[in-house]
Amino acid sequence: MQGVQLAGLLAETPPGVGEALDAVAGFDAALTDGLARLGPKHTEALNALAGAVGASPLGPAVADASAGLGTGSIGVAELTALAGARAALLGSVHDALLDRLDGALGRTRPTWEEASAGEEPVPADLLAGGRSWLQELAIAGWRGVDDGLVSAADQALESLWAEPRLRRLAVLLDGLAAELRASCPVATMERIPERRWADLWTRAVLLSHSGSWTGGTAAVSGRLLPLGVDVHEHGTLVQAQLHAVLEPAGEGPVRLVRVAVAAAKVDTILGPAVWKLLEAYPTLLAALAEHRSVDVDGMSLTSGGDLLWDEERATAGNPADPFATARVRLSDAQAPAVPPLDRHPVRVAEPVLVEGYKAARDGTFDLNGETLAVDLDRLPPSGPLTPQLVGASTACIGLLRWDAGRWTLQPLAVQGAVKKQPVEAHNGDWAQGPTDPKVVKAQARSGDAVAVLTERAGRLLRK
Repeated sequence: MQGVQLAGLLAETPPGVGEALDAVAGFDAALTDGLARLGPKHTEALNALAGAVGASPLGPAVADASAGLGTGSIGVAELTALAGARAALLGSVHDALLDRLDGALGRTRPTWEEASAGEEPVPADLLAGGRSWLQELAIAGWRGVDDGLVSAADQALESLWAEPRLRRLAVLLDGLAAELRASCPVATMERIPERRWADLWTRAVLLSHSGSWTGGTAAVSGRLLPLGVDVHEHGTLVQAQLHAVLEPAGEGPVRLVRVAVAAAKVDTILGPAVWKLLEAYPTLLAALAEHRSVDVDGMSLTSGGDLLWDEERATAGNPADPFATARVRLSDAQAPAVPPLDRHPVRVAEPVLVEGYKAARDGTFDLNGETLAVDLDRLPPSGPLTPQLVGASTACIGLLRWDAGRWTLQPLAVQGAVKKQPVEAHNGDWAQGPTDPKVVKAQARSGDAVAVLTERAGRLLRK
């Protein structure tokens, strides 16, 4: 049914999206060259940014900031206003896209509610160090970043890491500094990732004022029904993010939730071997590999829909077919509210069941004449799902995303037929080890990298 519903969504983009993204791109270009070196086109871009939010409460502050930059005033107040305007424009694009998606699917979603202030405020001096470094970055621009400027973040990071409540900002600044350090000198780069670095800078500026933008948590109990898992692999980290339906034990709506577990890794651990790094979560891995439900008891759920996984509060349940869950429960499950800092088009990743399509050879699905691009590059090497299986599919559970001006589908699981035989594949099928004999043999030949590294680490610790 959702194939028919999504056809209307694909037909057109909400009005104003292109103009908002153009205003953001203009600011990003100015940030790349440095706000201390504004040319005529950059001044025009800042005025366009101010004009885009002129009718909002941010309008006066952003107009003053834009005018101030033209006279050489590049203070924290001006940069904060510009970061707020940029975030607001991307947030408006996110909201327009999500409203269209929810309308097409008939999906309900509550509004975001901030948690009441219940803890001591973070010392202002801890946040000031991070703001100062972000100010230096904006003045120099990405093209002006060198080793000295990157190293200037070290002192601020040391203070931030020491305060648990600022761990979110510390991780963000540490990651941005690491990317910049690896790219130095940035001026010699063939292509600068303007949008990505501006996104990180904007988020960091806003966090450096509040310290945290979080909602509350509530204890929930009920039955967790997996839909599909999105595996994120990095050279030093692996994360498995499960999208699922939560049926409450008592009264309350059926909800869409996410569960994320992660582990550190090295870049030699690849493919199916990454699952061994997550062996601390046996109940969750069994649910993925065996297609089972999980009974949760008093587990914390954030306002943004993240179920904070606790193995001690999870019990393996009965077999639960993800496609049956999607067909029966996905249409009436309540989607989570979106936290303020997550209101960005790139963060749109909504679970959907797509049927009634024709898979084309170019990696797209034909939905009643409308074309839905399928993001085959996101298929993880840790599972059995391949482009060939996606091309032979007749039903797909996936994440609907919006990128580069169009909707795309990231497959998490497919049903189809290969050589007239029914086939089903899920990203999490190998969570307890690969089931494909060829992959098992390949792993046996290459050796168990996780076991070898664990043994070596134990030997070093014993010394």
